[in-house]
Amino acid sequence: MLTGAAGTEKALHPFPVPDRRSRQTPVGVRAGRRHGNWEQMRLAAKIVVGLGAMLALLAVYSAAAAWWVERTYPPIGDFVTVEGVRLHYVSAGDDGPAVVLLHGASGTLRDFSASIIPGLSEGHRVIAFDRPGHGYSERPNGDWPDPARQAALVHGALQELGIDRPLLVGHSWSGAVVLAYLLDYPDEVRGGVLLAGLANAWDGSVSWHTEVAGWPVIGRLFAATVVFPAGQMLLDQVVAGIFAPEAPVPDYRTRIGAVLALRPGAFRANAEDMRNVSQYLEAQRERYGEIEVPLLLVTGERDTIVLSWNHADVVAARVPHAQRIDLPGAGHAFHHTRTDEVVRLIDDFAGSR
Repeated sequence: MLTGAAGTEKALHPFPVPDRRSRQTPVGVRAGRRHGNWEQMRLAAKIVVGLGAMLALLAVYSAAAAWWVERTYPPIGDFVTVEGVRLHYVSAGDDGPAVVLLHGASGTLRDFSASIIPGLSEGHRVIAFDRPGHGYSERPNGDWPDPARQAALVHGALQELGIDRPLLVGHSWSGAVVLAYLLDYPDEVRGGVLLAGLANAWDGSVSWHTEVAGWPVIGRLFAATVVFPAGQMLLDQVVAGIFAPEAPVPDYRTRIGAVLALRPGAFRANAEDMRNVSQYLEAQRERYGEIEVPLLLVTGERDTIVLSWNHADVVAARVPHAQRIDLPGAGHAFHHTRTDEVVRLIDDFAGSR
């Protein structure tokens, strides 16, 4: 029988136990590992510093670009304050029934000054607004200003301006605002016109950059650094998609001041609108049967942005007296490619009210 310290160890461990000294890492190996870890830390630090520097440069570029944009495309109208929210608007024409124009997503009132305002102002008093958070209109603090809230602000602004029973015209996203206005102020409006108007919920998600813009902290950083330079590179592609299958009109980007939408605040406002409007419209569409005022639905036959079967057709089915006009071969921006025709349609509809 084995005795002593060594014997005790062998008795407790029937298999050979290596000498503990053999498990120790040689000094040179330990030093090598420490050196490798240090190199990894240095590399990680360089990456972090590099990313930080790149974001700082992008932020400076974006801020300078926003400064340039606002001096190149300044406000072209006046301002009215409603419930503490300052709204930018233009007014044209003096006589005739009032027509109020509301622009779509990523737009401003310049979308209309470059298209249908000149023609409409010959027989109407025309008012066009920058929607809250877009162009030079302020965004209300607090919860998302849904279409009903935006309609309420427009209603308040029209009261301040002394505009009585206007005809409301909404393009694209503002179709939802016009419908909300018709539902909430039926006795204070002559009717509504939707130009490729958004009216119903849709399946699927919004674009990834729209989602990112809503993330806490990261969304603001994204809007303040990446959006402007990336948007400048992609703008021609986006414009082509809006007009497809028709060709964009000459100087469209310049005439509407398209880069105004790339400023951080405007981009985040538009992203918030797009993230939330589909769910909102699930509820609003249930009320369309309440609409009794005249309604005109104008669509582009080949519009791939706001699909008529999911929007105009849904409204027409619930508002039997609505008039429906589909423009053959037209895309989403037909008020630019078919300007005279759109002016005539609005004129005729307004004259029949």
